[in-house]
Amino acid sequence: MKRYDPRSKRRLVTFIIVSILLVLVFFYGLTTGSVPLSYQEVWRTLTGHGDAMSNQLVLNLRLPRLLIAFLVGAALAISGALLQGVMRNPLADPGVIGVSAGGGFVAIILTIVFPEMASYVPIGAFLGAFGTALLIYLVAWDKGVSPLRVILSGVAINAFITAMTSGIMVLYSNRVQSVISWMTGTLSGKSWYHLELIWPYMLIGFILSIFSIRSSNVLLLGDDAAKLLGYRVELHRFFIIMLAAFLSGIAVSVAGLIGFVGLIIPHIFRLIIGNDYRYLLPLSALGGALLVAFADTGARSWFGSIELPVGILLAMIGAPFFLFLLQRGRVTS
Repeated sequence: MKRYDPRSKRRLVTFIIVSILLVLVFFYGLTTGSVPLSYQEVWRTLTGHGDAMSNQLVLNLRLPRLLIAFLVGAALAISGALLQGVMRNPLADPGVIGVSAGGGFVAIILTIVFPEMASYVPIGAFLGAFGTALLIYLVAWDKGVSPLRVILSGVAINAFITAMTSGIMVLYSNRVQSVISWMTGTLSGKSWYHLELIWPYMLIGFILSIFSIRSSNVLLLGDDAAKLLGYRVELHRFFIIMLAAFLSGIAVSVAGLIGFVGLIIPHIFRLIIGNDYRYLLPLSALGGALLVAFADTGARSWFGSIELPVGILLAMIGAPFFLFLLQRGRVTS
């Protein structure tokens, strides 16, 4: 007789609730802004019967930005979930171990040191994040790589890159204004061009993350147990870390240094549905998409004529929530 899993119903209910919220945020993002639209106007526009103003607002401004927010949020949440699992550490996150900082460092150089190369910021940020992850892995290597060594190496490299970034910003202080919003994370001005730029890479990353589910579950058991099951631990760990860097690098390349998504979202769903990556990974993707899209809509519409960078609003939401988890003792290794 098949054993009943009490978490099955909880997983299903959670998936349904998050999916419904995602749809609601989608329409909320399309209707909300400096020029509010009704749900009927948005629906008519999406079905090809809108007027010129609605077409401009919905199809050319809000829709591509919202879809980019979905992709960025999903990529950051998956990246955080993968890193937390493979490191067996709740603080493992692209921003904490320096992957995002590497992407930001290259973007800063291209923007304020070589402004004529500013058009290469997306690809440069991606390569910076990916290269930083590879550097962290190489520094942590000592006849193998332990999760603790990777985290410690990442924190050290993160501090070094942050110092280098600050130094460049001081040396070129007259050009800093052009990168402040990018440093805090922003989706302002994002269009169909940016969506076309990142979606093929996002698709590749999402597909590869599906193949990482089994390895992530096995690595949660510990290195010794994984080896007993016939897994090449170092190879699988390297693949998962590079995949997390790949997803984070793509997100950073278009949205800047958005933090807390990969740290908070996996925590929330672990508390609800547990550690099984068959459910944790897709729900983290949906939750990350939901959080970034909702925060970006709020950042551009809740403060009057001022558009706040979405990274600031996410930090205002994420930091207190993480402190709440710590206070409740729910963040455990």
